[in-house]
Amino acid sequence: MSSIRTAEGRPLRAAVIGTGGIARDAHLPALRALAPDVETVAAFDISPDAVRSFCADGGVPHAYTDLDLMLAEQRPDLVVVCTPPAFHREQTVAALAAGAWVLCEKPPCPSLADFDAIHAAEGDGGPYAAIVFQHRFGSGAGHVRRLLGERALGRPLVAHCQTTWYRDTAYYAVPWRGRWDTEGGGPTMGHGIHQMDLLLDLMGPWSEVRAMAGRLVHDVETEDVSTALVRFESGALATIVNSVLSPDEVSRIRIDCERATVELTHLYGYANDDWKITPAAGVAEEEAAAWRDFGADVPSSHLAQLRTLVADIRAGRRPRSSGADGRTSLELIAALYKSAFTDTTVRAGEIGPGDPFHATLHGHAPGWAPRPVTPGVPAQRAAATSEAAAVETAPVKAAASGAAVPEAAV
Repeated sequence: MSSIRTAEGRPLRAAVIGTGGIARDAHLPALRALAPDVETVAAFDISPDAVRSFCADGGVPHAYTDLDLMLAEQRPDLVVVCTPPAFHREQTVAALAAGAWVLCEKPPCPSLADFDAIHAAEGDGGPYAAIVFQHRFGSGAGHVRRLLGERALGRPLVAHCQTTWYRDTAYYAVPWRGRWDTEGGGPTMGHGIHQMDLLLDLMGPWSEVRAMAGRLVHDVETEDVSTALVRFESGALATIVNSVLSPDEVSRIRIDCERATVELTHLYGYANDDWKITPAAGVAEEEAAAWRDFGADVPSSHLAQLRTLVADIRAGRRPRSSGADGRTSLELIAALYKSAFTDTTVRAGEIGPGDPFHATLHGHAPGWAPRPVTPGVPAQRAAATSEAAAVETAPVKAAASGAAVPEAAV
């Protein structure tokens, strides 16, 4: 299969799967910003009203409630997947099989087995499926990544990764939240994944993890807080905290190197001003000033990642956050869950086919496995049924139509 079927100079044809808040508020504006190089030609949703409204409001010409028909008739070059993680594997594989490259919302999918199936469905030379990890693509992360890669700041030694947010009982009253089969995990998977992915992107490969998790407040299947100690291949050590129990909400990464400390403090996205570099004693001011020069400000955003992905499609090269590069954060999360639920240290590469935590993130661990569903009703169908019957609040409407909710709502 050809890696890209567009003729030279012709706009890339894009389609959107799932038309909830994240599609409306983040992806469609990003796609529009790249016109005329990208043309959004179609959208799919299980709800006819939702997809018609999305297309009418967004100027998208073709609305579909049949995914296979959309892929066959519109032959998109790029498909953006904005549905809950339980549907990511099936929809991503379908798009790849139709010859489209994919940008899939996080969390990538509910298990490493699902991710490996997506990776196996990628073509030789494309098309490829990338995960939405937009924090990698801001100018601040790029600048710090270069400094760390060049060892300008010395060796990274100690790091801290913090996603401490707050979600109340009303948030978890929505039927699909707090469940392994529909949300994919608790704050470790659904909230902290962005900061952990950025930490790994800056620090490099990890080697082992020791973790704890708890349900301290909410009546859910998943955890509502987790903590972990991580050792990197470089020898550096890090702490990770993921919480939905924290009234003073913050997202933070701190990396202490031999010659400087780097800090990022924000909530749902950052700009250059959210980064701080503190030099060690003895570092010349001229050198420290150069470290603090981040250049033109490109905030972390879906647009920043999409712009890079479009360039990768044009060049026929594997995009960042796809394949092995996209798997690394999900592998750390699976290892964190395994460590927390089995009270063991888990090493990188340990979780493979045959390991219960490869097939599911809860690993069927006692006290953490999902609650039983109605006999004869698949978990995903039961979730969709309960979502469709839910009260029509904005986040619930997004879930019921098969779409993810806005980043600020998750």
